[in-house]
Amino acid sequence: MKLSIILPTYNESANMVPLYSELKSVLDSMKHTYEIIFIDDGSTDGTFKQIMQIKKKDKSVVALRFRRNFGQSSAWEAGFTEATGDVVVVMDSDLQNDPHDIPLMLEALTDKYDAISGWRTARRDSLSKKFFSALANPLRRWMTGEKIHDSGCSLKVYKKECLEDLRLFGEMHRYITALLTWKGFNVGEIKVNHRARKHGKTKYSMSRLFKGFMDLILVWFWQKYSNRPIHVFGFLGLSVGFLGFVSGLFSIYLKIFQDVDLSNTFLPTVAIFLVLIGLNLIVSGIIADICVKNYYKDKTLYSYKRY
Repeated sequence: MKLSIILPTYNESANMVPLYSELKSVLDSMKHTYEIIFIDDGSTDGTFKQIMQIKKKDKSVVALRFRRNFGQSSAWEAGFTEATGDVVVVMDSDLQNDPHDIPLMLEALTDKYDAISGWRTARRDSLSKKFFSALANPLRRWMTGEKIHDSGCSLKVYKKECLEDLRLFGEMHRYITALLTWKGFNVGEIKVNHRARKHGKTKYSMSRLFKGFMDLILVWFWQKYSNRPIHVFGFLGLSVGFLGFVSGLFSIYLKIFQDVDLSNTFLPTVAIFLVLIGLNLIVSGIIADICVKNYYKDKTLYSYKRY
């Protein structure tokens, strides 16, 4: 079996050599061939220089360099595209994921499971990150229906066939297991070690939290309505349009039976506005969905050079 280790990295120059040394030690102790794919996501420090120095010493290392910072989802997708292994292992480059968990995760990747996700039961993160994760994980499980506890853990192992035709946008990398579950793959999890960050700064922020929540809504929509978008847009459109229709009937009632001067009320305007909004939801939703799918069908949102 061949392993592909995917390591997205952004401004982690101090972690490159320690990460590579520890990872290589673990991989060499196993009986599998492997490749290590570093993806430099537009780093502005010496990260790429460190990667190239590692590559000169080890032919199993592959280096991808983004021309600017495109984000972790794009980095993962590029790594999935370049991976040639039967099994793909993804982990962060900040040394918080423990490479020694990889053999245990591979053992758990039996015929029963197509992917294994790490579960950080004892997280070594800031209180704020733990707090938001405690809120986000139950919400995610409720909206997506998946069972794993810690989708935010980057340490994951996939059979290569799981990742075929998988497109990632925004912050979608954190919902890969939900997308795989939706496609019918079996996803398991095991408890893994989590370590405190020693070098560099975290890349997480409130803006990423907001983007992640928006992508959660998108994943929920794709799981529920990807093959029938008219159901959600139609429901909203008909609901709003119905309110407009009722407002219009009430306006007619006031004019005919109550002799009310409608120029002194806002009901006619509201009725017309709601009906138009309802029609717009139905038509615009369908057209936008078709346009987006056609536009991105054969396109990627990123570019990189392989070394």
